[in-house]
Amino acid sequence: MRRKRGRALDGWLIVDKPAGMTSTDVVNRVRRGFDAQKAGHGGTLDPLATGLLPVAFGAATKTVPYIMDGTKLYHFTLRIGEARDTDDADGQVIATSEVRPTDEQFRAALSAFQGDIMQIPPIFSAIKVAGERAYDMAREGRPPVLEPRPARVDRFELIERIDADTAVFEVQSGKGVYMRSLARDLSVACGTVGHVSALRRLRVGPFLEKDAISLDKILSSEDNAPASPELLLPVATALADIPALALTSSEAASLSHGQAISLVELMGRIPDSADPAGGVARAMDGGRVIGLCRLEDGWLRPERLL
Repeated sequence: MRRKRGRALDGWLIVDKPAGMTSTDVVNRVRRGFDAQKAGHGGTLDPLATGLLPVAFGAATKTVPYIMDGTKLYHFTLRIGEARDTDDADGQVIATSEVRPTDEQFRAALSAFQGDIMQIPPIFSAIKVAGERAYDMAREGRPPVLEPRPARVDRFELIERIDADTAVFEVQSGKGVYMRSLARDLSVACGTVGHVSALRRLRVGPFLEKDAISLDKILSSEDNAPASPELLLPVATALADIPALALTSSEAASLSHGQAISLVELMGRIPDSADPAGGVARAMDGGRVIGLCRLEDGWLRPERLL
C-alpha cells in the first residue's frame, strides 16, 4: 500500500483568512506549508470575507461537524442602494434604489430576522440543485430557484452607521446562515436594496478572534522548512463547547470498544446542559477526551471516538 505523503499531524489551526481567497485555497496552502497528510476546514468563508477559518489536521477532521454546528459571530457591512447578483461586492449590479432607511427603521425590521427563520440562500452558493452547484448554474446564466430553508439567528444588531449608504451589523448565528441573504432581505424589508460590501467572522464555536493567526505568519518560514506543529491547538479544543461527562476508567474502556452505558449508572454525573433525549456529550477519562457520545433511549452511545 502506498504511504500517504506528508506528516501525520493532528490538531486545529485557526487561520485569519485574508480577503480574495477561497476557503479551499487557504486549506491547500496551509496543508502544503505544514507538509501535512490530511487537512480540511470547519465552515466555508466567501472569498470576499476575512476572519476565522478553523483548519483541521488529521484526527481533528473527525470533529469538523461539531465545529460547524457551533455558534458563529460575524460583522458585515451593508452597502445600501445597490443589489448585486451575488449579494456581495464581487457581483454585478442588478438593481438600485434611492431609499436610505434610518437607523430606527433598520432596528425595527431586525426582529423579523431573529430566532428560527426561513431564509433563501444566495444563488451564488455551494448548494446543490439536481446534482449541480447553484453557483455553477448561476455563472452559466441558469440561475436556480432556491427554496427557503430553516436558519437560526440568535442576535442581529446595528452597531455602526458610517454614512447614509453604509451600515455595520453584528450577527450571532447557528450553522448554515448566509450573511448575504440577511443583508439582501433586511434591505428589502426596509424598502430598499443592498449587498454585503465587507464581512468578517469573529467566532466559530469555541474558537475566538484572539486564537487566529495570519496566513503570512503561518507561512513565514525563511528556509522553506515546514511550519511548526506548535501553532496547532489540540484536537479536543474543538469540543470545549460540548458538555463534559466524567467516566471511570472501566466505563471509558467500554465506550472505547463501542459498548453503550446505561444512563442509570451515570445518574448524578450527567451535566445539566446535556439533553438526555438525543444530546451530545464529551466523554472524559480524567483529563483525556475519549470521544463524543449521544444520550438517547436511556443509553450513552459512542458516536465519534478520538
